[in-house]
Amino acid sequence: MTIFVSGATGNVGRPLVEELLAAGHQVRALTRNPAKANLPAGVEVVAGNLDNTDSLAGVFTGVTAAHLISFGDNYVPLFNGEEIMALVKQAGVRKVTVLRGDVEPSALDAAVAAAGLDHTYLGPVEFMSNTLEWAESISKDGLVREGFSGVRSAVVHDADIASVAAAVLTSDGHTGKEYWLTGPEALTPPEKVRIIAEVLGREIGYVDLTEAEVIEQWRAQGYSAEDIGFFLGMRQNPPELGATVQPTVEQVTGRPGRTFAQWVRENAAAFGG
Repeated sequence: MTIFVSGATGNVGRPLVEELLAAGHQVRALTRNPAKANLPAGVEVVAGNLDNTDSLAGVFTGVTAAHLISFGDNYVPLFNGEEIMALVKQAGVRKVTVLRGDVEPSALDAAVAAAGLDHTYLGPVEFMSNTLEWAESISKDGLVREGFSGVRSAVVHDADIASVAAAVLTSDGHTGKEYWLTGPEALTPPEKVRIIAEVLGREIGYVDLTEAEVIEQWRAQGYSAEDIGFFLGMRQNPPELGATVQPTVEQVTGRPGRTFAQWVRENAAAFGG
């Protein structure tokens, strides 16, 4: 059984490749730059990019199941879903998972449904790895500057998303399902900071920024007006789904989702731990 993984060097793709390989599956990993992929021995690494249909010629040949991502650079939804699925069907792929980048279905979602293959949609909420945005300020200043301190997020461990994908790709009973993936807790920014401080064993300050200060911080980080508008909307009117803990990870994988504290322990070095 050869399983195709797109975004293979990303926060979800890399642990997915590793989990599938450890379980004895043949893995074909798609990445823009195979020379820099640094994936485990035994993985077949191929060059390509989902948002460039021409680069996908032949990459699905001999593949039994494929893990796709519904977005390209900067989380822009893919425009070429029908072309991707034409190649997938032509190659005889039997099962597809789609990692969503938004609550709303994408063109790839629609193309996958229309293709008539076994398919499952994976909709993660905020990744725990997003917290690495605080790493520099925690390491240098022992401080987090953040706004919207009352907004909760059921952050999910990136590797749990990968584990759900691995289970779906290698077992039956998931066809047509839409799995929303969360961690086991819904946390506010100050609660995340408290957990990081407890794990690192040192005090970390928290400065609650105003909305205007947060917007200025995003501008300084180089985000576009469109990005800032999206970020602001998600914080001013966060979707209930993003703060509601779901049991999906445990239901699909058979084990509880990893906690934020566990993620911090695994990434303590990034925060100067």
